[in-house]
Amino acid sequence: MLMMSAMAYLECKVRRNINMSTYSTLELEKNNGVVTVTMNRPEVHNAFNEVMIAELTDCYTQLNKDKNVTVIVLQSSGASFSAGADVNWMRSMVNATQEENKADSEKLAQLLRTINFSSKATVAKVHGLALGGGVGLVCCCDIVVATQEAKFGLTEAKLGLVPAVISPYVVDAIGTRQARRYFQTAEIFDAATAYRLGVVSELCQADELDEQVSRQITLLHSTGPYAKEIGKKLVMSVVGRTLPQQKKLDQYTTQVIAAVRVSAEGQKGLNAFLNKEKVKW
Repeated sequence: MLMMSAMAYLECKVRRNINMSTYSTLELEKNNGVVTVTMNRPEVHNAFNEVMIAELTDCYTQLNKDKNVTVIVLQSSGASFSAGADVNWMRSMVNATQEENKADSEKLAQLLRTINFSSKATVAKVHGLALGGGVGLVCCCDIVVATQEAKFGLTEAKLGLVPAVISPYVVDAIGTRQARRYFQTAEIFDAATAYRLGVVSELCQADELDEQVSRQITLLHSTGPYAKEIGKKLVMSVVGRTLPQQKKLDQYTTQVIAAVRVSAEGQKGLNAFLNKEKVKW
């Protein structure tokens, strides 16, 4: 029987901890066709660098091929979901050429495509901060459950940058009008606003997060696996952006961020951030 109670799911999750691979930034657990992927860089609020990007891409690629996997849950250890780009990773981009920046951005674009177009049902389990690319990861998932205390922000403009690579998925979630606002103001918004905007599917108290996620899994287990996969593809086709179209769009978004990073404004913002200075625009 595929359906299971919230308590049974939680107990099973504790009992069966399966090391599916040897990732340095991720931990994986599997039970009853559900794989929980935990970003495990709590010391930097799960900010992602080139290693985490590569490992997440490989992880979702492998899980997508596994016929025994039906649901993928993305969560994080520590205080935050993801603070976006890692400082040291950003530091390496300051002196990189535009072409090097584009090649680097294409790796993030591949990760986001891999999650967004996964044939599996995908769930994001959010607590703490989700900033920049962290919001991008959230918007690539089918269902997002977040705590009332979670905070979100598309903060790139504060550094003289733009949320280019994540923009297709964020605009999908919040729409054109809201994207025009938040891409420019870079303001932090609370979980209730994220819910209103469409970033978050379900809100709950922190101590109810596991239970709320398990309820969504129970619902997903009550529907046909092929129906879920075709349903996702149907949505993508209706909105007019299939995987090949996304790859073409990524060529534009990665070119945009590469050009902005090497621009005078981008360099000013990045250097101010890395030197812990308040930039004046």
